[in-house]
Amino acid sequence: MNILSRLNSPFIYLICAVIVVFVALLCVIFAVRAYRAGKAIGMDVTRMKRTIVASATFAVLPSVGILLGVIALSGSLGTPWPWLRLSVIGALHYETQVAEAAAEAVGVGGLSASQMTAEAFTTIALLMSVCIMWGMVFSLFTCRRYTDRLSRPAPKKKKDGKGLSLAGFGDRAMTAMFIGLVSAYLGSYVGTLVSGGGLFRFAGSFLPLAVALVGAAAMGLFIRLRERYDAAWIDSFSIAGSMLIAMTAAIFLGKLA
Repeated sequence: MNILSRLNSPFIYLICAVIVVFVALLCVIFAVRAYRAGKAIGMDVTRMKRTIVASATFAVLPSVGILLGVIALSGSLGTPWPWLRLSVIGALHYETQVAEAAAEAVGVGGLSASQMTAEAFTTIALLMSVCIMWGMVFSLFTCRRYTDRLSRPAPKKKKDGKGLSLAGFGDRAMTAMFIGLVSAYLGSYVGTLVSGGGLFRFAGSFLPLAVALVGAAAMGLFIRLRERYDAAWIDSFSIAGSMLIAMTAAIFLGKLA
């Protein structure tokens, strides 16, 4: 039995399914309690139902990107593990990047299914889990204090109009983190282009950069449409839409290269 057959075994499916079903039940319980709480405080039932339908509708397209991530990772990590990660706590951009970094560290280039071993999968799965668990751990000790600070009145701005609230700092810190993350991954390809290294290395570096530019342009277009037409609903589709456009561009550019 090869490694993919073991990773797709009924036993692995059972373990992952139990966790996914448990989390799904928690979501249903919280949704029902929230609906009942809304009725108890006098919220309009019709408006709540419209909100539920709209939220469910807007969740369809973003979930396509998650499904693509599961499909992309299932070729080398099996289906149950990516399904569990991207259904419960994982994020698509995090899972794929950390999985690729861990695979390169253990010598499985490009998450190759032919090179995958039990030891390599264990290392990849462990790294994916350890790196993302700290949000849950820190929330146990800091979330209550953080929410208490958010509920306080906003600090007065200085005379020059400048001032940064706790929530504003969190938004800027998250943006800075993602800029740094993207820069780190694209930096190696930019370095290869600058330093040369032959036609094949140039083509291998140009394709990821070109796809990144296409994805960035698509996201910029979505943001422009959202601001121009004041269409907040576009935010729910922008990430998945940009990913689909970038993936399509990768297919065509890959054939040209």
